[in-house]
Amino acid sequence: MAYLLDTSALLAHYRDEPGAERVQALFDEDNSELLLASVSLPELARRLKDLGASPDEARNVVRQYAETLDEIVPVDQQVAEMSFDLICRLPARLPLVDALIAAAAMSRQATLVHRDAHMRAIPAKLLAQLDLDTSSTPG
Repeated sequence: MAYLLDTSALLAHYRDEPGAERVQALFDEDNSELLLASVSLPELARRLKDLGASPDEARNVVRQYAETLDEIVPVDQQVAEMSFDLICRLPARLPLVDALIAAAAMSRQATLVHRDAHMRAIPAKLLAQLDLDTSSTPG
């Protein structure tokens, strides 16, 4: 099964926050295909820097994660267009980076793994999700 990790999921894993054990279980599953949207690379590095990491430390952490994942999904024209379509379908505002990440998951028919309140607004009929704050996959 394919899972696309939101930046919030990687941050929870790295910082051993709630949900970290569920992300680790995905890393440990033999049949899991783990993906990351390309925009999560600088987003994670920036967040780590905001939390006190040096730029080099942040880059190193991001590189290590990137090397362990099965695919970094590029934000190409298809993903960009899918993100806009998603934004148009939601009544509440969805930040652009979150829309791009969600669209990357949709483009690979992957379950989005996150701890992000913005992502919770996306109906399950549009995107399968594993919300680490609830540890459930909405139907």
